[in-house]
Amino acid sequence: MKPTTLGFPVDGNGNILLGRKRRGFGADKYNGFGGKVQDGEIFRDCMVRELFEEVSLVADPNHLEAVALFDFVFPAAPELTHIGYVYMISQYEGLPLMSEEMEPQWFAIQDIPYESMWKGDRVWLPELFKGYRLKGVITFADDNEAVDHMWLQPVETIAELEDEVLCKEWIYEGYSHE
Repeated sequence: MKPTTLGFPVDGNGNILLGRKRRGFGADKYNGFGGKVQDGEIFRDCMVRELFEEVSLVADPNHLEAVALFDFVFPAAPELTHIGYVYMISQYEGLPLMSEEMEPQWFAIQDIPYESMWKGDRVWLPELFKGYRLKGVITFADDNEAVDHMWLQPVETIAELEDEVLCKEWIYEGYSHE
């Protein structure tokens, strides 16, 4: 799969906007907003485009906060394996609107529906809400749902690279599969 972006809009009260995926990969799960980087597109521009397409919010790519870079590994379905940048988005314009792909809903941090999200999210997402920056490898089990192995490393800042090979090199620096 092509590299991806994933963004979490945050309102002035600290609530998080999630979308219930209405179709496609991850249907019926709550998640942030994002998608695949198009040819010739940089990660930040992808995030801004996907945010508008999925929930009608307008953001400036310079105001995105890069908080994580992960390699999502699917050994049973290698075509799903991809790297992805995660952003917090506190500056945006507009009101969230439902799209063909996503149904938006605001949640207080303590009310995030982790039971209706990707299984690994309940581990790494709370760390991001605490202010940590992470890089890591999330390896899924044969069912492509359960997490077989997760390696997360807190970092001071997220390296923002546009080359997938360089991104993977940065993610795997210090990697330990124990």
